[in-house]
Amino acid sequence: MLFEARFRDGVQSGTVTLTFRRWKRHQVLAGNRYRTVVGRLAVDEVSVVDSAQITDSEAVRAGYPDAATLVADLRGTPDLPTYRVRFHLDDGPDERADLAASDGLGPDDVAVIAARLDRLDRASSHGPWTAQTLDLIRDHPARRAPDLAGMVGRERDPFKLDVRKLKNLGLTLSLPVGYELSPRGRAYLAARAAGSG
Repeated sequence: MLFEARFRDGVQSGTVTLTFRRWKRHQVLAGNRYRTVVGRLAVDEVSVVDSAQITDSEAVRAGYPDAATLVADLRGTPDLPTYRVRFHLDDGPDERADLAASDGLGPDDVAVIAARLDRLDRASSHGPWTAQTLDLIRDHPARRAPDLAGMVGRERDPFKLDVRKLKNLGLTLSLPVGYELSPRGRAYLAARAAGSG
């Protein structure tokens, strides 16, 4: 879920625990966790509501002064369903950190990673990209995402989404500027190189 900058402090402090969205179909599921710019959010409940029935107290919990202001600010056409999403900030440990630090890869681990990367490549609309992106990050740590994307003739935002997929596999780490391979990512590339040698 994306949040405008004006809501981020409220989400992080726990005063904003609701959001209302007009979607063709629900974009999040209750019980799932989602990584956002404000941190990892745990979705507690998702329901379709009549926007005319949104209360002022709900609007305040969504970061608005009242329901009328919230409804006027809803994006999308009024014929779309309005979803109420109740969530909380999940400040527990990020399992990706443990995964990224695990560099003791056996042959089975390498095979599983290779299979996951192959699936990402096959699902891509722009062709295989995982090996090229891992090599690019290895060779240019802490380089800005637009620079990296430009090196391979890609747009920044789709490139960043792809790097996030690698991070979800524990293969890369985000830096204040750019990325670097995680210990797991370095171990995988070393195993890949040894297997091709």
